[in-house]
Amino acid sequence: MTVSKTIDLELTRAEVEVLELEARLRVVPMNDTQLSEALKTALAAKKERLAKLRTLHATAGRASRGKDGDAEKVNPLHAGRRPPLKRTVPQRPQTKGGK
Repeated sequence: MTVSKTIDLELTRAEVEVLELEARLRVVPMNDTQLSEALKTALAAKKERLAKLRTLHATAGRASRGKDGDAEKVNPLHAGRRPPLKRTVPQRPQTKGGK
């Protein structure tokens, strides 16, 4: 496995970890400050690592594009931040009894 592919996999995994921590932080009970603080600390560390990996990835991408001449190809998974997911509340099925 080449260094570029290793960085891609590591970057993708780091992005997933950040998204998972952000999601977990949104559902922490309000009275659980210890868990909330621990998640915020972990999230800050993961975001810092992600920033370093993105820099590494960009550097490796520039080096490989110089060799191949594929400057126009951009991996859509790493092109930018994802748009936020639309969240909907599921509706209860209607029963014939009128309840």
